[in-house]
Amino acid sequence: MNTCAVLDLGTNIFHLLIAQADASAPLGWTALRRDRVPVHLAEEGIERIGEAAFQRGLEALRRFRQQTIENGIALSDIRAFGTAALRTARNAPDFLRAIEQETGICPEVISGQREAELIFKGVRQAVPLLEDIALIVDIGGGSVEFILTQTGRVHWQQSFPIGTTVLYHRFHKSDPIAPEEIAALEAFLQDTLGELWNALMTAPTHAIVGAAGAFDTLNEMLHPSGVSSAFYSCITRESFDQLYTRIVPSTLAERSTWPELKPERRQTIVVGMVLIRHLLERTQASRIYTSKFSLKEGAVAEWLERRGVLPAAR
Repeated sequence: MNTCAVLDLGTNIFHLLIAQADASAPLGWTALRRDRVPVHLAEEGIERIGEAAFQRGLEALRRFRQQTIENGIALSDIRAFGTAALRTARNAPDFLRAIEQETGICPEVISGQREAELIFKGVRQAVPLLEDIALIVDIGGGSVEFILTQTGRVHWQQSFPIGTTVLYHRFHKSDPIAPEEIAALEAFLQDTLGELWNALMTAPTHAIVGAAGAFDTLNEMLHPSGVSSAFYSCITRESFDQLYTRIVPSTLAERSTWPELKPERRQTIVVGMVLIRHLLERTQASRIYTSKFSLKEGAVAEWLERRGVLPAAR
């Protein structure tokens, strides 16, 4: 009863987290195992899962199921969440049926709003800054979730289908990316995120809390030896700007030689950096706080809360 597995079936990466209730741990639970597999469901576009990606996804689920078996996790204690690509792809139902047939796991395809809810539950465990007004941003391959928090509660949240894979296919045509492509991307963000700009007018903030995706890349490139906190770190605007000037003008061949940049992020990191800079300029934030926790950890906390292992609303 006190052990569960969470599978986050993202557009680019599939994640596994196996967790156990632990009253002696700071958060009330500990991670027994973590795993991640790049699957790139949207490598041929987010409207359809290509055959190669389909097979990579199934192989990842077989691998995850074997790990849950090794840890004694029953199927009833596995929670699998499908996000942007599985909300969008025409053949997502075929993929989900294949997963169930081969592993017994029945993924739940969740809405963007539900995804934002779980992200918030994960981030609030990691970052002790949410008593102030803050903008949580989770950049995925297919969607980006924004959660505006105030006094530790959700003031506003929204998911937009503008993940880095989507933006890459739409705007990043040249190598390196051309100035006019950056300008077109920024104009698109300005128009598309109107609801976010309106929300920030009612609850302005200078604090951005980033989770997953491009924010993980920032940490990996700026803190290759680890971060100052077990659960979050801080990146100054100066550090971000220096990294921006290194990444955005670079070619894919150049980025492919950087050992601190994961191979699966070499294509999409440029548009991710443009997105983050746009947010920094709109909020005038001087720092980014990056959370190690996101959807997976939020789902673990929720699972344990529902079983009375953790008190609600930690």
